[in-house]
Amino acid sequence: MKSAPVPDTTGFDPVQLVTEHQAGVWRYLRTLGCDPALAEDLTQETFLSVFQRPFQDYNRSATAAYLRRTAHNLYVSLQRRSGKVTAVEDVEVLDQSWCRWAEEDNGEAVLAALRECLENLSQRAQRALQMRFQDRETRANIAAHLEITEHGAKNLMQRAKQKLRSCIESKLQ
Repeated sequence: MKSAPVPDTTGFDPVQLVTEHQAGVWRYLRTLGCDPALAEDLTQETFLSVFQRPFQDYNRSATAAYLRRTAHNLYVSLQRRSGKVTAVEDVEVLDQSWCRWAEEDNGEAVLAALRECLENLSQRAQRALQMRFQDRETRANIAAHLEITEHGAKNLMQRAKQKLRSCIESKLQ
């Protein structure tokens, strides 16, 4: 009985490839709109897909781009099969932004800057953002919890996000 041909995977260490790029692929999928569990599944599928075909690791940047494209294609295929459409404004712009902010270290510097910048926000602003983005609360619930109007909650979160953006950009320049 003939065994299946083994893909030509010379030129790279699969364990090292996963170690270097797993976090970046997962964060990229989250950026596209995947929930954490789906991002985890698609990250694994991305590496399995790459390992099943001949692959040459030319350099870190090219490999990261190839893995992002593979992950993106898997995500789009999954969305099509399930009949869902998730709008991502412009994938090319998203990819360029990812390369600028996160490619070198899989987003570690951005996360560190975000954590530091979050600490500079008021407790009220931190709580509003946590309720909105971590707990997925509605603006009405956030307003009720903070004892402000919905419009006040909206303004609080907009100001907090702008402060975070400015703070992160200043730390990464």
